[in-house]
Amino acid sequence: MLKQRDLYESNELFELLSHPSVFPFVRQKANSADELWFMTRQLMDEEEQGLVVSRTITDDWGQPIGTITLHDIQDGAGFLGTWIGQPFQGKGYNQQAKLDFFNELFFDLNFHTVFMKVKKENIKSQRAVLKLGYAHDASISHPSLFSQINEGIQQYELFKIDKDNFYMHTSRLAEETEQAM
Repeated sequence: MLKQRDLYESNELFELLSHPSVFPFVRQKANSADELWFMTRQLMDEEEQGLVVSRTITDDWGQPIGTITLHDIQDGAGFLGTWIGQPFQGKGYNQQAKLDFFNELFFDLNFHTVFMKVKKENIKSQRAVLKLGYAHDASISHPSLFSQINEGIQQYELFKIDKDNFYMHTSRLAEETEQAM
């Protein structure tokens, strides 16, 4: 479901990224496969420096279908950026990718908080966040951060996933699944 970023997947990812329903909502707006290759190389360098954590989302056959990245890392926290190609949306890949990524972030890499800022007009992403039982509205709990991300023309919703809530939610789901068997 997730794998380390790879420069050789740039062509496939660019085709998915450039779709009109995806492109407006991605952070790294590459205008060509070559530009995406360069951005990915830069991202891989930043990961080596501890500035980002980035993975490729794959389908059931290991083909790249999107990316998931933690940006703006500071003090065990960061901002999540995720996109999935249009043909793969609505098939459960987003939720599974987030589950796998948060497990890695919280339990392997020792992060404690992930923030998600979602453009107010990005209704698909807002619905996807609301499906995550461990994500919470952070506009009230972090008013200064909420104000900061909304200083410009572009307006965002702010959500927070913390390690403890994630652990409690996923543990409860695992227990319910085990009892159902």
